Amino acid sequence: MRLRWWLAMGLMLLPLTAMAKQTILVFGDSLSAAYGIPREAGWVSLLEKKLAQEKPDYEVVNASISGETTSGGVRRIDALLIKHKPAIVILELGANDGLRGLPLSETETNLSSIITANKKAGARTLLIGMRLPPNYGIQYTKDFANIYVGLAKKTKAGLVSFLLQDVAGKPELTQPDGLHPVAQAQGKLLENVWVELKPMLH
Repeated sequence: MRLRWWLAMGLMLLPLTAMAKQTILVFGDSLSAAYGIPREAGWVSLLEKKLAQEKPDYEVVNASISGETTSGGVRRIDALLIKHKPAIVILELGANDGLRGLPLSETETNLSSIITANKKAGARTLLIGMRLPPNYGIQYTKDFANIYVGLAKKTKAGLVSFLLQDVAGKPELTQPDGLHPVAQAQGKLLENVWVELKPMLH
């Protein structure tokens, strides 16, 4: 009798186990928070829809905040990791550091700290590379872009070389501020991310 009871309980729990989803935490700034466009038009919302069709065992939590810096990210990441227990963290920070001309060493250290926190929490990181407009100077912009490449190699994180590839610098795909992509460009942002994210999904 006891054996039959345990078997029955096990069968009842099977659907719950099958329904358990792994979480992808998107941890970014305005580029991931759908700044200036409807939230449902942003690339993160498009990612949710794509996963629902192709990888329904994953769900997305978007913890992106417009204006966020890497130092702000360091302060927030631990609580988010505890709350959401993500399998993957898409780390899209650093652009606001660069636009403010903050020391590159500070940005690199902060990003490294976030990646380390992710790893300790059992989450893999997909690092989203950013670049700065050319008016910030050749050397600074080059060194800024190299932060992401260097960190990905050092930490073995996944890397999207540039979120705004084929979007940045195109007026028809950019809002009047010249920085944020319009709704019509969000599909391209998703493509840029998906190429590197897909191999990380089990």
